[in-house]
Amino acid sequence: MSIHEECGVFGVFSPHATNVAAMTYYGLYALQHRGQESCGITVNDDGIFSSHKDLGLVSDVFSQEILGRFPEGQMAIGHVRYGTTGATSRRNCQPLAINHQKGKMALAHNGNLSNADILRDRLELSGAIFHTTIDTEIIAYLITQARLKSPSIEEAVSQAMRLLEGAYSLCLMSSKKLIAVRDPQGFRPLCYGKMPDGAWVIASESCALGAVGATFERDLLPGEILVFTQRGMESRLEHCHTKPRKSCVFEYIYFARPDSILDGVSIHAARTRAGEILAAKHPVEADVVIGVPDSGLDAALGYSRASGIPYGIGLIKNKYIGRTFIAPGQENRMDKVRIKLSPIAETIHGKRVVLIDDSIVRGTTSKRITDLVRKAGAKEVHLRISAPPFLYPCYYGTDIDSSENLVASHHTLAEITKIVGADTLGYLPLESLPALAGGIPCCHACFSGEYPTNIPQNTHKDRFERKLSESESEAEGDAEPEESKVREA
Repeated sequence: MSIHEECGVFGVFSPHATNVAAMTYYGLYALQHRGQESCGITVNDDGIFSSHKDLGLVSDVFSQEILGRFPEGQMAIGHVRYGTTGATSRRNCQPLAINHQKGKMALAHNGNLSNADILRDRLELSGAIFHTTIDTEIIAYLITQARLKSPSIEEAVSQAMRLLEGAYSLCLMSSKKLIAVRDPQGFRPLCYGKMPDGAWVIASESCALGAVGATFERDLLPGEILVFTQRGMESRLEHCHTKPRKSCVFEYIYFARPDSILDGVSIHAARTRAGEILAAKHPVEADVVIGVPDSGLDAALGYSRASGIPYGIGLIKNKYIGRTFIAPGQENRMDKVRIKLSPIAETIHGKRVVLIDDSIVRGTTSKRITDLVRKAGAKEVHLRISAPPFLYPCYYGTDIDSSENLVASHHTLAEITKIVGADTLGYLPLESLPALAGGIPCCHACFSGEYPTNIPQNTHKDRFERKLSESESEAEGDAEPEESKVREA
């Protein structure tokens, strides 16, 4: 088991028809770090939805030929995925398209519902038939049910939000409107910006706004619903301040890109601050500080500045391989570790090295990296981790569904130090986490066990997959990439 991010969402609303598919492609490309299992784009051209989605990276799924098939349109939404709920299969690719008597809808979701089991059972007992194993379909069903009695799609979204618990940042598109939603506790990030031509852009992170030339406006408030139409933008705040804020602190430690700004906090500055705290809490005599690319580099810079130990580039990352812990399966992950990092012996040989990384999960990857540094000639390796020990499962989008394989849950600090092969080991103290997020109240349940919602009973990632027939799974696995074009009823 290893940690995985969940998803990234992107959306655009243009006052005139334009190449919104290309804009969404570049937005998703900037969000690729948030999910590497699958991706998809849905374009709305005056009520006609065109979609393409498949397993793989953005650059692999969307060739120039496929992008060229999309018409110009006024709206588009896109999604990159690593699934924390539901197996890796084409049917679980997003955006999810719904054709309903009240009109079409396409939905992209980042997060994880902590009451998904309860809601799904309730919907199935009322006659709902699920075709995927993702939380997104649960949200779509609730919205379409509410739409039957609601005067507008945004009112239906608001009604559905009353039933949802946990993390959900949504990008939703109807035939006439683009809607952005952030859950009332603000677990996952969501922001919006504006293009010079007046188009509005929604993204999980601000780095995606810059990638398409949009100017950052602001983050959505926890609980806020933004509605974009030809008349402009409307903000609905009825769900704001209804629950205590709990932004995911691991966004600041690992998930978000260093050049992003989340809720007014620079990710680069947050990680540099973590390194400074590590230097104060776990000082050591050493010759050089190096970071594990990519998220360990900023913390290593902070450690170096605070300690006075020189900073060096000691590990080079192969730019053509994805993040190791996003690759499902231990064998696949270990193969990627072997080719992902290469040590620079000139920086390391004969020196006492402070090695900075963002986390230790089961310890296998940390041991491999420590061994790389030792084989490059390091006299000593002092491992410093810019997060506290992982001790508990996460139910809000980080793929830790059990404490079973978390090394810190079953071993002392001294035992973990031996397991990973370091001379010394130091974690970021739990009480230091608020400093990373600039004082924003954060969820740190995976470190502390303090959960902000009720804990679900069944948390196995593939629990919904088992409800689908084996024959369905085999047939779906042979299917072509999903591509569709449907007209408004």
